[in-house]
Amino acid sequence: MAWGAVFLSLQMSWHPQYRSSKFRHVYGKAASKDKCYDCVPITRNVHDNHFCAVNPSFIAVVTECAGGGAFLVIPIKQTGKLDPHYPKVCGHKGNVLDIKWNPFNDFVIASCSEDATVKIWDIPYQLLKRNITTPKKELLGHARRVGLIEWHPTADNILFSSGYDYKIMIWNLDVKDTVLSKPVKILDAHKDVVLSMSFNTDGSLLATACRDKKIRVIDPRAGTVLQEGSYKSHRVNKVLFLGNMKKLFSTGTSLWNNRQIALWDQNNLSVPLLEEDLDGSSGLLFPIYDSDTHMLYVVGKGDGNIRYYEISPEKPYLNYLTEYRSPLPQKGIGMMPKRGLDVAACEIFRFYKLIPTKSLIEPISMIVPRRSESYQEDIYPLTAAAQPALTAQEWLNGVNKGPLLVSLRPGSEAVNSPPQFLEPEPFTKATDLSQQQGGGGRVLLEDKQKPREIEDVRKWPKVEEKLPKNEQMCLSNGFDVFECPPPKTENELLQMFYRQQEEIRRLRELLIQRDVQIKQLELELRNLCTDTGNY
Repeated sequence: MAWGAVFLSLQMSWHPQYRSSKFRHVYGKAASKDKCYDCVPITRNVHDNHFCAVNPSFIAVVTECAGGGAFLVIPIKQTGKLDPHYPKVCGHKGNVLDIKWNPFNDFVIASCSEDATVKIWDIPYQLLKRNITTPKKELLGHARRVGLIEWHPTADNILFSSGYDYKIMIWNLDVKDTVLSKPVKILDAHKDVVLSMSFNTDGSLLATACRDKKIRVIDPRAGTVLQEGSYKSHRVNKVLFLGNMKKLFSTGTSLWNNRQIALWDQNNLSVPLLEEDLDGSSGLLFPIYDSDTHMLYVVGKGDGNIRYYEISPEKPYLNYLTEYRSPLPQKGIGMMPKRGLDVAACEIFRFYKLIPTKSLIEPISMIVPRRSESYQEDIYPLTAAAQPALTAQEWLNGVNKGPLLVSLRPGSEAVNSPPQFLEPEPFTKATDLSQQQGGGGRVLLEDKQKPREIEDVRKWPKVEEKLPKNEQMCLSNGFDVFECPPPKTENELLQMFYRQQEEIRRLRELLIQRDVQIKQLELELRNLCTDTGNY
C-alpha cells in the first residue's frame, strides 16, 4: 500500500490536476453607459474586418457616408453622445475597408478602400472642427479594391497593403512625395484574395491566410514562400503569429461548417498541432494575441462572446480560461495598445466593441482580480514602446530588430501616458505634455511636425519647479491626489478604498520597521554604556 501511495503521488506530481496561472480568474467588464461612445453611425459594410482602430489618444471607426468612404476620429476621452454633425475623415471615393493607426505616431492613420487606393492621414492636435478631405500621402498601386493594411511592427514608415488583385505591396512612406505609385516590393505568391496578414515579433516574417484555403509563411523582403500548407478539414479565414513561440494560430470552418480554431508549427504547416470545433455559428472569428501575457482572445463576429485562452510552449499548448458573454452582437472590434491601459485597476487588455444595432461603441476591460492597488509587476512585463527600433531603409536593407521595450509602471519615463481631451486649447497642451513625459523618440518626432505646440509645452515644467517642495510630494501610492478625480461609481469607490487600505498597510509596515530599528539602537546603546562602565 505504501509503494502504491508513493507511485500515485509521483504520477500526480508529473501530471498536476490543476494548472497554476496568474490569469486563471481574468474577467471581462463592460464600461458603464457614460464611458461608452453613443450615437455613432457604424458602417453596415459586410467586409470581414475590425472597422475600428484605437490608440491612447483616439478611437477611429468606419462610418456610413453618402457618395464615398469615411471614418470618424474621436478623442478617446470624448465619451457619451456624439454630435450628428461631427466632422469625418472623408477622401475615398469608395467604402473604407480597413483603418490602422501608425504604432509609432498617435496622430497618423492609414486607410484603404474599394477605390483601390491607400491613404495616409495627419490628424490635427486640436479637436476636429471640419471634415478632413486631403490626405498626407496617397498610394496608387493596386488594380482592384484594397481590403487589408498592416504597419510594420518595428520599422518606421513601412506599410503593407493587400488587394483583390491578389498582390501584397510594401510601401516606404519615408519619402517626400505625396503620391506614391511604385511600392518598394510586390509579393505575388497568392492565387486568390488574401484574407489575413500577421507579422512575427520583429517583422522578419509575414503569415497570410488566403481564400484558396492555404496558410503561407513569407519572407517579405525576399518575396519567397518559406512554408505553405492547406489542411482539408480546416478552411482558414484568419491567421496570427503567436509572438516568438514559433507557432501560428488560425480560425476558420470545418467541413461541416462549424467554427474552428487550429494551432500550427510555423516550420511545418502540413498538419495542425491542435484542432478544435467551437460552435455552429456562422460569424467569423477574430483571433487577437497578447504576447506579454501569452493570452489569446477569440472574438466572434455577429455574437457577443469573447473566448480567451492561455498559450503554453508545451502540450496541451492551448489552455481554455473562460468566456466573456454579452447579448449584444459585435460587428467589429478595436484593441487598445498596452500603454493606454489602466494599470491601477489591473487591466491587462481592453476591447472596443462595435454594436451597430445600438449605434454604440462599448469598451470592455479584461481585469486580473487583485486586492492590492499597487503596481503589479508580474502581470505587466516590459512591453513594446511607441518608438521604432529601425528606420524604413534599415529594414529594407535586411536588418532585423525586435521592438523597443518599456515598463508600464506609473511615472516610468519611456511610456507615453494618454492625453486628456476636453477643450480645444487644453487638448493641444495636454497631448504634447503627455508626449514629452513619454520621453524616448516621440517628442523628437512631433518636434519636427509641431514646433509651436512643443515650445508651449516646454514652458510647463518651469511652472512646476516654482511649486513648494511639500506640494510636489503630494503623491499617494504612485498617484497624484490632485489629478485623481473623485469616485463617481461604487466600483471606483471600492478601488479608492482598496488603494487606501494598501497605503495604510504599507505605512504600518514602515512604522513596525522603525520601532524594531529604535529597539535595536536602544539595546546597542545600553550594551555600549555597560561596556564603558566595566572599564
